[in-house]
Amino acid sequence: MMARTQITLPPETQRLARKRASDLGISLAEYVRTLLARDLARPRAIADPSRIFDLGSSGASNIARDKDRMIGEAFDAAHRKSRR
Repeated sequence: MMARTQITLPPETQRLARKRASDLGISLAEYVRTLLARDLARPRAIADPSRIFDLGSSGASNIARDKDRMIGEAFDAAHRKSRR
């Protein structure tokens, strides 16, 4: 048995959601149910700061000292790549 729920959406959001549901060949209600089911089925991410430590060798680099140079190199590489 379904429980009736009422939500309020901004007009543009409602318009876009109705269009997406129509494109999928389903009702707005079914579209919302599908999105909720998908979101609720995802496992919750747990923040674990230890996951970023001990990932490998730094290669004797000093990130604290060299961070500005490393960031500059990354931006330069991205800029060169975007100009191609």
